[in-house]
Amino acid sequence: MGTDRQLEQLLGKPLRGKLRNKKTLIVGIGSLLKGDDGAGPIVCQRLRDANVSAETIDAGTAPENYFQAIIRKNPESLLVIDAIDFGASPGTIEVFRPEQLTSFVISTHSLSPHLFVDMVCREIEVDVYFIGIQPAQTQLGQAVSSQMRHAIQELSDTLLGIFPPYK
Repeated sequence: MGTDRQLEQLLGKPLRGKLRNKKTLIVGIGSLLKGDDGAGPIVCQRLRDANVSAETIDAGTAPENYFQAIIRKNPESLLVIDAIDFGASPGTIEVFRPEQLTSFVISTHSLSPHLFVDMVCREIEVDVYFIGIQPAQTQLGQAVSSQMRHAIQELSDTLLGIFPPYK
C-alpha cells in the first residue's frame, strides 16, 4: 500500500459504513515463528492492547480450532487478517470478499481461509471480509520484514480508526 490515505480509502470508507454499529469479530491467522506470516496475530495483539471496540481472536495457524468460539460469539461482521500471497509487492494490503479468494491466493495454513469462512457461514449469517497482506518472506525463524512492519502499522492504525477504543 502506498500511503496511509490510500489504505484509509481502501478500508476506512468502504468498511466503516458497513461495520458501523455492527458486532464485529477480527480474527488474525498466522505463525509468529515464520516472519511475515505473523501479521494477523500481531495486528490482533495491537488492537487488543488498544482495547478496540471490536472483539479479536488470535487463531494462530489453526483457525479451525476457533470455529466454535466464533459461532458462539455470533458476529454480524467477520474480518480475517492473514499474510497471503496474491502476487503483489510485499506489504501491499488488499480487502477480499470470500468469493474473490481463488487459486491465485496462496495461504501458508493447512486449512484454506476460504474453506474456514465457508464453514463459519454455514452455521451463522455473517458478513465476511479478508484483509490480506502480501508477505516478503515466511521462512521459519525469520524476523518480520520492514515492508510487513509498515503494513501492520498502517492496518492497525486504520482499524483503530474504524473501531475506536472503549472509553
